[in-house]
Amino acid sequence: MIWAVALAVTAVVAAGTYLALSRDLLRCLIGLAMVGNGINLLVFCSGRLLSQMPPFVAGGAQPLLGAANPLPQALVLTAIVIGFILLCFSLVLAIRLLQTAGNADTAQLRAAEPVAVDAVKPALEEMS
Repeated sequence: MIWAVALAVTAVVAAGTYLALSRDLLRCLIGLAMVGNGINLLVFCSGRLLSQMPPFVAGGAQPLLGAANPLPQALVLTAIVIGFILLCFSLVLAIRLLQTAGNADTAQLRAAEPVAVDAVKPALEEMS
């Protein structure tokens, strides 16, 4: 079971990284969401997957040694909500960018930027 989950985390993060490095804007956004979900799965797995005992202990009793840890579960639930909100906001920004620029290719969007006169941001080199 542990190896299957480790393989699933690796596959999701690898696919997300591949998509995030794409030149298409929508693929980049989906890739970033997949990387976030893979990391959520990794954090969730840190709280013991195969534990059969609940994390609840009666008042004044000794804590259970083999119980699941509830903290990673709470952190992942919070991260899922924040990740979903971030994905929705990014999709709205991407739709607005597509309406304004008419293009989803990140290289062409970068080339459409004004010429840099600031020393902090280097000028874009011409692509051949």
